[in-house]
Amino acid sequence: MPINFTAPQNRACFKQPPISVRVLHVFKSDYHQSKGGIENAIRHMTIASARLGAQNTILCIGDNTLSKHYNEYKGNDAGLQQNAATRVIVCPATLSYDSLAFSRIMVGRFKSLLREHDLVHYHFPFPQQDMMHLCFKPQIPSVLTYHSDIVRQRILYEFYKPLLQAFLSRVDAIVATSENYMLSSRILRRFKKRAWTIPLGLDEAYYPRADPWALQQWEARVGRDFFLFIGVLRYYKGLDILLQAASKTAQRFVIAGIGPMQDYLRSVARRLGLQNVVFSGSISETDKAALFHLCRALVLPSHMRSEAFGLALVEGAMFGRPLISCEIGTGTSFINQHKYTGLVVRRSDPEALLNAVHTLARNPQLCETYGKNARKRYLERFTADIQARQYLALYGRLLGLSQDGL
Repeated sequence: MPINFTAPQNRACFKQPPISVRVLHVFKSDYHQSKGGIENAIRHMTIASARLGAQNTILCIGDNTLSKHYNEYKGNDAGLQQNAATRVIVCPATLSYDSLAFSRIMVGRFKSLLREHDLVHYHFPFPQQDMMHLCFKPQIPSVLTYHSDIVRQRILYEFYKPLLQAFLSRVDAIVATSENYMLSSRILRRFKKRAWTIPLGLDEAYYPRADPWALQQWEARVGRDFFLFIGVLRYYKGLDILLQAASKTAQRFVIAGIGPMQDYLRSVARRLGLQNVVFSGSISETDKAALFHLCRALVLPSHMRSEAFGLALVEGAMFGRPLISCEIGTGTSFINQHKYTGLVVRRSDPEALLNAVHTLARNPQLCETYGKNARKRYLERFTADIQARQYLALYGRLLGLSQDGL
């Protein structure tokens, strides 16, 4: 029976010494190609596991096709950088459509890289990896982190489903990022007996502290005690719902990030005549720290299952901010616990979202309590070190190492 490492009785594995393992991560892009949540999760996963003995390679598709050892993270502890190098091999796309991509060159690179590694770690969804795994039948153990169901491409999914099910049947371990998602995903429920639960984590050492100059600049632009959204502006983020809520209040909102929905959202804001919403555009990590320092709460109004985890909520908790999110049956309600770390409201409901905003706006003490609880929950469940130790424990078991050898 697979072990659920989020269970309290398994916390002893965190104290186990590190292991040396060469891990090949496979995904459609990496953090230097795309700033998405999965890419950021892989980034922090590899940073933390490297400090515990893992040697990580990321094989991905992208425009910058030069292979590199990325060792450029500039956070609070410069001494960490020497152990954070990750080899990233980027292959040019042969075909691409919407969020799907295929690289002919990646096929050959994958085959050769299997010989250099002890374990292959896939990140779903990325259909090309399914085909490569079934074709080459790797002789090394395989792990799949199941980040999200396929929600949007429903017609294509019906054709893809047989390939996916064959792939999931043949990997050695499947990891869900929360128990919520495990129970609510039709696909994952079929493989529950072979699945593990390991939440995603972030390493705060690689986030800069709020810079006084940045704080001054942002406070002059947006003030304080606003409600903050940070993320890629995608269709499932529910930002049109947030704009509807914003049209009925004088509370201020900052929407930080860029993405495919940005032009549409700006046009909605203009049509509604919103003077209390600021679109910041792309921001740096220093800007992000400043915005978290100045805001009253983080708002993640995502209303579709495509928001499988909600790493922005972990960032908000890390910075000690109260959280507002919607109930969508995914990891968002695992991170944000209603009336403990913040408020969870009905999805696609501007009035419910607005009520949550007003509740926090009118209760500074409640905000402080939720923020402290969110920070506490981050330290207990969502640090990159906790995540890395859980994955290394799983790697060790798949490689045949005893518990004493972890």
